Amino acid sequence: MKTFCDYLKDSGVNEELFTVLCSLKDAIKKISVAIKTSSTGKAGSQNIYGEEQLALDVLSDKIIQDVLKENSLVGLIASEELPNEVKISDGEYAVCYDPLDGSSLVNVNLAVGSIFGIYKTGTFIGVSGGDQLASMIAVYGPRTTIVLTVRDGVKEFVLNAENKFVLSNENVVVGEGKMFAPGNLRAASERQDYLDLMNFWCKEQYTLRYSGGMVPDINQILLKGKGIFSYPGYSEAPNGKLRLLFECAPMSLLMEQAGGASSDGKTRILDKKIEKLDQRTPIYIGSKGEVLRCCEQIK
Repeated sequence: MKTFCDYLKDSGVNEELFTVLCSLKDAIKKISVAIKTSSTGKAGSQNIYGEEQLALDVLSDKIIQDVLKENSLVGLIASEELPNEVKISDGEYAVCYDPLDGSSLVNVNLAVGSIFGIYKTGTFIGVSGGDQLASMIAVYGPRTTIVLTVRDGVKEFVLNAENKFVLSNENVVVGEGKMFAPGNLRAASERQDYLDLMNFWCKEQYTLRYSGGMVPDINQILLKGKGIFSYPGYSEAPNGKLRLLFECAPMSLLMEQAGGASSDGKTRILDKKIEKLDQRTPIYIGSKGEVLRCCEQIK
């Protein structure tokens, strides 16, 4: 039984990155407990995007901040719930995160997750997703799991009865297969190219797997080893709604390390520079062949 920390030691991750990742692992455990025991109601506040915050959004963000502030190696953080990046120490590492992606799904008991990207930088402005040292997601569902890359393939870990994350899948690989998770279906009402793509998937008898949460939907593609998640822009949101720094870049590193691909329709997601923290991007992510199909179909 290999634990999360055992794997990091065996993989040759340097001691500093090891410590940062272990801090995030501890935060994930605390969030997992909070989801089961805390209020799922509204917090009575809004985030920087004007979106109403849930109590769990605020609590999850606080848990991650508190854990990272105890780690002197982490000098910079940026959260989807905060207006600006925050310098917390003189450490060289920087962590960006979406503390609880899909939090509105908690009160109907669907899976939700956290997303993390780890860099070595003094500011997130000007970096690209390709600069990440590691990325990881946590999935809070029937089980709590971590999917991690330290740029050496993708591994999955499951939280066991002894409150330890143990290696459950040591070779997460994405190939080809008929499964789709279509985000932003509103765009199909005005975009013939997206409607045509949707019709193709339906006529070719692809399996529909869409929960409304980016983390569980992409986690399924990773673990099933096939499929496509799409989120195009349209007139009301030309770049879609998903944030490059907090969601798309970390997910894209995981997907590419698993043998898949990720694009905004023209440009590889990991090549896109962060120009502002709330920068959004369309995204097509999953099997290489399906991403290519999206890029050719979406004009």
